Amino acid sequence: MNNSIGNTARLLGAGLRALLVLTVVCGVIYPLVVTGIAQAAFGNKANGSEIKSGGQVVGSALIGQRYDLPKKDPDNADEAAVPDLKWFQPRPSNGLGTNSINTQYQLLVSGATNLSGDNEKLIQQVKDAKEAVVEDNSVPGYRVDPADVPADAVTSSGSGLDPQISPAYAKLQVHRVAEKNHLDVGQVERLVADHTDGRVLGFMGEPGVNVLKLNIALKELTQK
Repeated sequence: MNNSIGNTARLLGAGLRALLVLTVVCGVIYPLVVTGIAQAAFGNKANGSEIKSGGQVVGSALIGQRYDLPKKDPDNADEAAVPDLKWFQPRPSNGLGTNSINTQYQLLVSGATNLSGDNEKLIQQVKDAKEAVVEDNSVPGYRVDPADVPADAVTSSGSGLDPQISPAYAKLQVHRVAEKNHLDVGQVERLVADHTDGRVLGFMGEPGVNVLKLNIALKELTQK
C-alpha cells in the first residue's frame, strides 16, 4: 500500500516537473528566442510589413486598402461610400468592408465571391464595375476604351485583400489622377513607372503596383 502511494507520488512529481520544464522551454524561452531572431533579422516583416507616412503607420504592404470618402450617414448600411477619385483605386475587394468607426481601412472578411463564372449576379457586378471604371477615368481630353479595362479592375482576387494592381490598371488611372490633382500626366506616369515591381527573380508571377505605396508617393508629390 505504501509502495503504491509512493510510486504514484513519484509519478505525479515527475509529471509536474516535466510540465514545468516544457512550459518554460516551449511557452517562454522558445517564443522569446524566435521573436528576438525575427525582430533582429526581419523586423519589418515580423511586424506586418508596416508602411509609414509622416512618421505614422498607415497600413501594410501586404493588405489592400479602399480609398473611399466617409459615408454621410455612417449608421446607414445601405448608403455606399463614394470613391475619392484623386487617389489611385485598388481592385474590387470582397475582403474590405466599412463600419461606423473607420471607413478607410476595416477588414471584415477575407475571401472571394464564390460565384461561378456564369452566375448572373457576378456577370452584372463585372458589367457595372466596368462601366464605373470607364466613367470615373474618362476626363476631358481622354476617354477610356472599354476594351482597355483589365480584369483586375472589375474582379476581386481569391483573398479579396490584394495590395497590388496591374500596371495596365494603374496606367488607365493616370489621366484621372493627374486631372484631379492638377498634375502633369507625365509626372504621374513616371510615378507609376517608379512604383511598378517586376516579376520575382525575373520570371515568377506578374508585375504589379502597390496602391498604398503609390498613393503615398502621390501625396508627397502634391505637397511639394
